[in-house]
Amino acid sequence: MDQTMDVVTTEEPSRPASAAPDPPRPTPAGRLRHAARAALPALAVYAVIRLIGLLTVWIWAGNVGRNPVEELTRADGNWYLAIARHGYDGYEKTQSNMAFFPLYPGLTGALDRISPLSPRESALLVAWLAGLAAAWALFAIGAYLHDRRTGVLLAALWAAMPHAVVESMGYSESLFTALAAWTLYALLRRHWVTAGVVCLFAGLTRPTASSLIPVVGLAALLAALRRRDGWRPYAALLLAPAGWLAYLAWVGARTGRPDGWFHIQSAGWGTSFDFGVYTVDRGQQALVQVAALPLLVVTVVALVSLMFFVLSVLDRQPWQLLLYSGLLLVTTLGAAGYYHSKARFLLPAFPLLLPAAVGLARAGRARAVTVLVTLVVFSAYFGGYLLLIWTKSP
Repeated sequence: MDQTMDVVTTEEPSRPASAAPDPPRPTPAGRLRHAARAALPALAVYAVIRLIGLLTVWIWAGNVGRNPVEELTRADGNWYLAIARHGYDGYEKTQSNMAFFPLYPGLTGALDRISPLSPRESALLVAWLAGLAAAWALFAIGAYLHDRRTGVLLAALWAAMPHAVVESMGYSESLFTALAAWTLYALLRRHWVTAGVVCLFAGLTRPTASSLIPVVGLAALLAALRRRDGWRPYAALLLAPAGWLAYLAWVGARTGRPDGWFHIQSAGWGTSFDFGVYTVDRGQQALVQVAALPLLVVTVVALVSLMFFVLSVLDRQPWQLLLYSGLLLVTTLGAAGYYHSKARFLLPAFPLLLPAAVGLARAGRARAVTVLVTLVVFSAYFGGYLLLIWTKSP
């Protein structure tokens, strides 16, 4: 009897003849198609908003006799183009282009070599595709944490920022934002290897990966201490800083000093970290003296960013997003130099827009559209102003 019971209880229960078979598991390609269809409204809204901004620049540039493609790839864009075409220069130059990280110019150069596009057109195409990838990631995060409407509005708000024209320029902000956002989305989903690999590429894109790498490292360390997900958190812990550290090591080898990249930044480009003294001083000047419009907008963006960080804390945003945006605020506002570009440097701090996206999603369609239209009009005008009237980099 005992032997019979053992056999009965250990056998796999048979499926009734009339039962339907289990549905096949979706393939990676199938999951990708499904995700793309879900994100399509966010991508469409993002593309329309950025197209309005580009058309504004195009028409404005034509009216004043300027080449819009050249305007969209000027200032830092020219440095990236030089790297894409000729590689990195020597350390002996006053302003070495080794200050710029390699992934964006590398992709530009690769596309230039394999396509009929000019170097400037290649730089713009890489930035535009990266902008769409970033919008997709922002939608994914907003939909995962709240709902699809919040995801769409998060992508739309990012497209309508005052300095959003930079997302359509030959700059690396769009690419970094895409990589940072997908890294954080992978972290929220506990896809450790993906987070580590994407963070590695983010570390090859901009120095502000220093705000992303600690987030991946801390999340992976906590998972490892809790013995969750096996070996994968350890892989993320090793992969995340690899790109950033590798480039700094390469610059150190080229310059013959371990702090080579930081020395280039301070001696050649005049940037250092002074805990925000410079930023506060320049912000006060912009508010109490006659200041150019871009300086006033930068000051307002900095103040609003701090306000939205407090709101993010009050909303109990996931700590991964809070730590990332908090570190990005510290490294951007705490650095001395290039006050006029600080709002642009904050473009990758997209989690700061989540409170606004959630509020608009709950406010109703008419109110959300009213706010967005107003933001898009100002963003389009201000983007043209930055490129065609303002004489410095955005």
